[in-house]
Amino acid sequence: MPRTMSVSDSILIRATPSAVYEQLSDPTAMGRWSPENRGARVLGDHRGTHVGMVFEGRNKRGSFRWTTRCTVTAADPGERFAFRVHAIGVRRPRLPGPIALWEYRLEAADGSTRVTETWTDNRRAWPDFLANAFDRVATRGYTFAEFQRGNIRTTLERLKAAMEQDDPAESGLEEDGPHQG
Repeated sequence: MPRTMSVSDSILIRATPSAVYEQLSDPTAMGRWSPENRGARVLGDHRGTHVGMVFEGRNKRGSFRWTTRCTVTAADPGERFAFRVHAIGVRRPRLPGPIALWEYRLEAADGSTRVTETWTDNRRAWPDFLANAFDRVATRGYTFAEFQRGNIRTTLERLKAAMEQDDPAESGLEEDGPHQG
């Protein structure tokens, strides 16, 4: 069966695109929302999020832990943040190769921000049967596309809850601004 190479989902958050971008574009904070990510360590230049910035993400699924090396591919404040995952390992990301692309697109929508998170499988050189078999072992019965669909929904819902519980002035909206979910 051919694999699904990309999945995405969206959510409306009562905050400005720039406020949402500020949170999403900090890879060290992603562990606050992601069901698998436990944060990251930025390597090299720490002058803020920029294209070419490299970070190592710490991840956990059940008792299994791993580290990935990622490079930021888009850093457009208030609009888009993306990174590619290109190495993986248990303690250090020693095994190089194309793994995935994660992208967050932001657009103003009725006084809120529509956040669209997309995961793309970059393991294009893997035959479908091999990728599907590996995925079902790694995710306890799912393909990565099915599994990531759930992770994306959880991440978006946690991001929304965290941003909307903050003071409205901090989210860039006024107290009497529109409140949509």
